[in-house]
Amino acid sequence: MTYLIIKALHIIFMVSYFAGIFYLVRIFVYYKDTDGFAEPKKSVLREQYVFMARRLWNIITVPAGVLMAVFGTMMIVLNIGLLDTAWFRLKLAFLVGLGFYHYWCWQKVLQLRDLQGEGIATKNIALRQANEIATFILFLVVFTVILKYQVIQNGWQLLTGFIGIVVAIMLTVKLVNKRRKS
Repeated sequence: MTYLIIKALHIIFMVSYFAGIFYLVRIFVYYKDTDGFAEPKKSVLREQYVFMARRLWNIITVPAGVLMAVFGTMMIVLNIGLLDTAWFRLKLAFLVGLGFYHYWCWQKVLQLRDLQGEGIATKNIALRQANEIATFILFLVVFTVILKYQVIQNGWQLLTGFIGIVVAIMLTVKLVNKRRKS
């Protein structure tokens, strides 16, 4: 029973963390969208986006990420055999990728804080595509956890399907961005 409660808390904070990460990068996109705006609209919106990003990062995203990690670690301690399974090691590899993405987001939050009205150097399309990285990691982790041993046995089929989904999403982002510009 204790393990299941810890697992439920891990999932709840995972959902909260990903919600924060999804919205945070969207705020970066909105901030970048203000590059062409006239003053004072540009300054007012940028100030608001910086405020929102810092609050989201400090009050929701980071605390949820810490609690997700704490409950995940507790699950490993209570079931150390997880470390001996290939699917779990694969999940941990994806979480390392999430760690790099988290770091990139943190750097952008710091950049916003230090910009004092200047624009973000990253191109708009790159931010829009980066917005999908967390989605890809979420797909990978969830499918790995749910399918477990099938992921290892039928990995090439799942990988092919996943690559297809990634390509479709990236092309959609580019198409939407082109339509938005015209």
